[in-house]
Amino acid sequence: MKAWLRQIALRLNASYWFLPTVLTLAAILLSFATYAVDRQLNNGWAEGVSWLHDSTPDGARALLSTIAGSMISVAGTVFAITIAAVVYASGNYGPRLLTNFMTDRGNQLSLGVFIATFVYCLLVLRTVHQPEEAGRFGMRSVGGFVPELSLVTAFLLTLLSVAVLVYFLHHVPDSIRINRVVASIGRRALHDIEARYPDPDRGTPLIEPNGAWGAPIRAGRAGYIEIIDFETLGDVCERQGVQVRLAVRSGDFIHSEMPLLHVDGTIGEGVEQQLRRAFALGESRTSSQDIEFSIDELVEIALRALSPGINDPFTAITCLHWLSAVTAQLARRDLGTDADGNRYGTRGVHALVDDFDHFLRRAFGEVRASAAANPLAAVSFVDALEAVAAGGPSAARVDQLRCEARLLLAQAETVLEGPALARVRDAVERFAPAA
Repeated sequence: MKAWLRQIALRLNASYWFLPTVLTLAAILLSFATYAVDRQLNNGWAEGVSWLHDSTPDGARALLSTIAGSMISVAGTVFAITIAAVVYASGNYGPRLLTNFMTDRGNQLSLGVFIATFVYCLLVLRTVHQPEEAGRFGMRSVGGFVPELSLVTAFLLTLLSVAVLVYFLHHVPDSIRINRVVASIGRRALHDIEARYPDPDRGTPLIEPNGAWGAPIRAGRAGYIEIIDFETLGDVCERQGVQVRLAVRSGDFIHSEMPLLHVDGTIGEGVEQQLRRAFALGESRTSSQDIEFSIDELVEIALRALSPGINDPFTAITCLHWLSAVTAQLARRDLGTDADGNRYGTRGVHALVDDFDHFLRRAFGEVRASAAANPLAAVSFVDALEAVAAGGPSAARVDQLRCEARLLLAQAETVLEGPALARVRDAVERFAPAA
């Protein structure tokens, strides 16, 4: 799929208007359908249903007006609560987490159901008319026209809205619990890793191509790289008989003078622009192709929790647990594929290599200094590394984990002393004994 199509899909997924718009359109179509059925049945068909009673035009209008007014009021309240929750979460856990709440299907669905019910009731309301208006609407009844089926549908939508409101009132406070926030980030990272690196580690080293490469293709604009379309890059390389070496990853920030890639070979006219179109730029990073984005979110929460102003080591420990799960997943995987599932170097496209050491430094390396200053977090840091090694990664990757534990001890020796330092030394000695 083209990079810009993927980018549009990402933005629609993170919008508060797309799903409510779809549900509103569905409500409009439903109102037309139920009205058409009511026109065919005309008045009086409800008399044969024991649990249904005929409604008068005035009663129907009062019912629909009440439902519509209530729904738009509730929709406004839901939106206000959602914004308050988003502001609270982004302020306490980090502004990068704003996207997580924007993509929350529960919030989007709740807002959409209330708006859709409101629109449905308005459209049905305009079809109710008094006896003196019968001629204008082409009705045979002298008692006016009441769309009974549409009224029943409006009542059912109201019951659905009540259920959604109860769900929403539970969902919002539950979604901003720190354990829930961290777990959702961790599970998303695990899912992304499974999708991108499906094969187990075979011990094949990842080697970046060396030597001189051709002239760079510069970005020509500024922003964060959200999507790289490796399929398009491969198609261009095969058609032109060239190879390209990427100078950036998904999630990197670039400006107009920075190179996107280098081309080994001669390209025809207009090909440079085709290569640029394989990169979709935006205003912020996304988790679509950027596994480091989820890792950075966990790191950010851990660093905030360990800061002197907050001093919440248990939240940091929770982040370390999920970083351990993410790193353990990476430790067992073959990391030699790009975001579209192609091996590095296939079809003439050489992406920047993301080896295990890269992810380990991105996860535990960034937390190390702050964790070393807190005895609880420091011991949990070592325990988390030990849990990664327990998954059975290669000996080379276990050595990298032990090296990280020794670096933590070296950092802890500069800020801890006494029994706290001895406890950290014992934990490190157990996992990474000195040679």
